[in-house]
Amino acid sequence: MTVRDAVERDAPAMAALSDAPEPVLRDVIHERSVRVLVGDGESAAGNGETGAPPDEREADLHGFVSFDAREDAVFVTQFGGDSDACERLLAEPIAFARGAGLPVEVLLREGDDAMRRAVEAVGFAPEGAGPRFRGEPTRRYRYEPA
Repeated sequence: MTVRDAVERDAPAMAALSDAPEPVLRDVIHERSVRVLVGDGESAAGNGETGAPPDEREADLHGFVSFDAREDAVFVTQFGGDSDACERLLAEPIAFARGAGLPVEVLLREGDDAMRRAVEAVGFAPEGAGPRFRGEPTRRYRYEPA
């Protein structure tokens, strides 16, 4: 498995891994730092040109993470995939934050146990209630680089 920068053609597979619509994720790819975890079926160059039909290349995407750096923290804005993929992908904003000397924050919907396990497994700690999102309560998690 390989982590690479997301490209626009990844949006359908990212949408299948999250509750965000494809057009929104296409915009996220253009506006934020987005990394994807792809299987070995994708070419080493990371360009997706394997000769496989597009739907098979999309199925080879195992997870994604988008993040945005601000002056006080790096914010994980969206991520999706299975727990293992998310744990691996969360290393991307963490590495960026370490280099910038910033903490990393993520908001999770209450009851999203799979994502909670992923963020806790890589060292995020709960920081209390977050804002409501689509009418649902959220929890704030924070990672402080050493």
